Amino acid sequence: MIQRFIELGEGYSDLYELFEIAKANKHRLSQMLAFHTMINGKAVTSLTVVLTPTNPGDFQPLYICREGIPNPNVIPNKRFDLFKATASELNGKVIEMDVKPSTTFNEKELYYQYLIGILRLNHLIPPMK
Repeated sequence: MIQRFIELGEGYSDLYELFEIAKANKHRLSQMLAFHTMINGKAVTSLTVVLTPTNPGDFQPLYICREGIPNPNVIPNKRFDLFKATASELNGKVIEMDVKPSTTFNEKELYYQYLIGILRLNHLIPPMK
């Protein structure tokens, strides 16, 4: 199985594309996630939509808007409220967790491997086959 993050942007207008991906693929929607972290003293959040793996092909996309919105637990904001409303509309909930910032890693791909490891350990995505 291939699990890959697909970065849409940092959560400005691209956040609306993330909502549309979730709505258009509600039959494949697996998780809606919020990764909270600190970058340069600012509390920020990444929002992610996880779809179930394709059949055939076993490709599992994880669409992400990386570290572009304020952490809603520190600064309430409309973008996170819209993400929660979309999850609720699709009969789901937002799973929130604290993670290391992407700036900790020398390459973005290493950061995404770190997140995939966390998601697998917490049984939020399936293990490797």
